[in-house]
Amino acid sequence: MTAFGPLGGPDQQGARRTAPRPSHGATGIEGLPESFLRALSSLRQASPRPEALVQEVPAPSKLAPFAVALRAEVHSDGGLALDAYPVTRLRPQPEDTEVLATGRFILLHDPAGQQAWGGTFRVVIYIRAELDAEMGNDPLLGSVAWTWLCDSLAQHGVEYSHAGGTATRILSESFGSMENRLPSNDVELRASWSPTGTGFGSHLQAWADMVCSFAGLPPLPDGVIALPHIRRS
Repeated sequence: MTAFGPLGGPDQQGARRTAPRPSHGATGIEGLPESFLRALSSLRQASPRPEALVQEVPAPSKLAPFAVALRAEVHSDGGLALDAYPVTRLRPQPEDTEVLATGRFILLHDPAGQQAWGGTFRVVIYIRAELDAEMGNDPLLGSVAWTWLCDSLAQHGVEYSHAGGTATRILSESFGSMENRLPSNDVELRASWSPTGTGFGSHLQAWADMVCSFAGLPPLPDGVIALPHIRRS
């Protein structure tokens, strides 16, 4: 059970979506500062894309006095007619559901503020998806991912400062008893920024859109660059 109820409206209140619950030392919500309660309320009212299955996960306890964490997964049966928007797969398994992309969203709050943040709140995100070999070797992949992140935040009207992050390509090869496993190319995006407004729900929605786009799911908002051939098995 959570203290805050499900995310969004009725269409966002599926069994696999749970409300944000803070990481803090107090029992219940009595010990939460009003500023963090307002942030949680804004997150609760967010309406992420339905293809992104958003669920609460344990939040880190050492990064800030107060924190809430969510994860998202996009599956190949995410309610879309994927036949119309095929996702490139190295090992097609049409009978199985594939996880095309995963992500984490963490909202940190320190009422005293932290100098590196330039404020009292910090958003930290992580997204990972698997690519085909050709796309994974594209030297522009990192810059495209970062540009796409900035454009996605702008598309949702996110107000922020002190943004930073890394985009990483990971090549995995298997040997020995696992040599039959095909090589894989993954892309990981790790980023953080400091919210400067009060619309925390827009941060959550922008992140959920990013996870969907990493999974190769259309449609994309105007101005957002797609990352093609993304798949995960």
